[in-house]
Amino acid sequence: MSTSRRTFIKSSLLAAAGAALPARAWSQVLGANSDIRVAVIGLNGRGRNHLSSLAKIPGVRVVALCDADTAVLDKVKPTVNNGDVKTYQDIRELLADPNIDAVTIATPNHWHSLAAIWALQAGKDVYLEKPVSHNVWEGRQLVNASRKYNRVIQAGTQIRSGQGLRDAVAWVQAGNLGKITASRGFCYKRRDSIGKVSGPQQVPASINYDLWSGPAPLVPPMRNTKNGPVHYDWHWIWLYGNGDVGNQGIHQMDVARWFLGESGLPHRSLSIGGRLGYVDDGQTPNTQVVLHEFNTAPLIFEVRGLPRRAGVAGSGGDPRAMQGAGGNDMDRYRGVDIGNVIDCEGGSVIVTSYTSAHAVDKNGTTIKEWKGSDRHMENFIDVVRSRKTSDLYGPIEEGHVSSALCHLGNISHRIGMATPEGQLREKIKGSSVLSEAHGRMVEHLAANNCDLAQTPLTLGVPLLVDAKAERFTGPETQQANSYLSRQYRAPFVVPSIT
Repeated sequence: MSTSRRTFIKSSLLAAAGAALPARAWSQVLGANSDIRVAVIGLNGRGRNHLSSLAKIPGVRVVALCDADTAVLDKVKPTVNNGDVKTYQDIRELLADPNIDAVTIATPNHWHSLAAIWALQAGKDVYLEKPVSHNVWEGRQLVNASRKYNRVIQAGTQIRSGQGLRDAVAWVQAGNLGKITASRGFCYKRRDSIGKVSGPQQVPASINYDLWSGPAPLVPPMRNTKNGPVHYDWHWIWLYGNGDVGNQGIHQMDVARWFLGESGLPHRSLSIGGRLGYVDDGQTPNTQVVLHEFNTAPLIFEVRGLPRRAGVAGSGGDPRAMQGAGGNDMDRYRGVDIGNVIDCEGGSVIVTSYTSAHAVDKNGTTIKEWKGSDRHMENFIDVVRSRKTSDLYGPIEEGHVSSALCHLGNISHRIGMATPEGQLREKIKGSSVLSEAHGRMVEHLAANNCDLAQTPLTLGVPLLVDAKAERFTGPETQQANSYLSRQYRAPFVVPSIT
């Protein structure tokens, strides 16, 4: 039986009461030696990584699983505690369970903020996958909720937990390479066409599509790939996902902003890109450059979903996702396909993994290296026990700001216009870093036989940002601000929290 929002709140009173407890009292309730009882919400992707990470942490018990697809639940349940675990299809019923201390959330993006807010209201601590929001406004409500309900919430920006990267950031910010001149991020990850259907697709009987759609409009899926009509490829549909800018780019833009030491939004954002090389049901760009102008230095992020050149065979990867991480079939920028290059006056720091980096001088000679390990989930559990939220590696405020960078780039793109190449070059010539990145983008598209005369790139609207208010000013203000939030579908409404 469907659980109404009112029933959910009523049945959660006992759990929500925990939110009113001061940190010290809550810590005493858990007890330093007590097991942390965790539920994992969303199991068809990153949720399985959550299960693997949690299984390695002493004193943690996974006591519940939740997914809108019962076929996924049936597949995963036997792998957890030999099947001795509760299962839920409706997240509201899980959150009403007082025998759950914390949840990890790995749903599609459009559910992230609402699921986390509901969990906080129910007195649960939360580990939330990236991006932490589907739009800027709901991300801010999530930050507000974390403060109001006094819970622990960790953003899934796990690169921040690598000690090697933490040391590299501190070294650069100490001025060892001089001032930063450009902070770059890259996602060169192959994303082939998802194909094109002729009409609405049938939702598998195992999926409660009302629950899966949640805050989004209840419309039939218009895609059908190896992943089926619902799973995974929602990333490339605006109603649910944020493209690879929000899928992978959240990590690299978070790292780039981390090095800059910028705590808020930029004063200007601009996107150039498009979905090129094929015609399919996907909507988000597969080729994109986003420029965020900060006071410290520009932040530039690049997406490439097409291979190094036309005809290059794929290098494998996750067969469930069709394509995997960057590989031999992808371009690289100074050795990086997925990672960062932080250019400074005296050299650069190159980040090629979640846990390591190295610095080079102006001649390209390595002068320093950093290595470390990723213990993001362990850090979350440590803080659940200690209640010292200042120890979190992925504070929700940081996760919100970096997620918002993804949204700003996508908003610029969505209200932009296809622009002939000559005009586009003329309009961006004032930015040397953007012109250079655009030039390499055009070369890459030419190598993939993309005719920009027939399918021009979209030049996004230059967005002037009021960073404090998290709103736009200047030209196209009304249209741009309309993308900062969305119309929510009752009862799955993200609340305004002050």
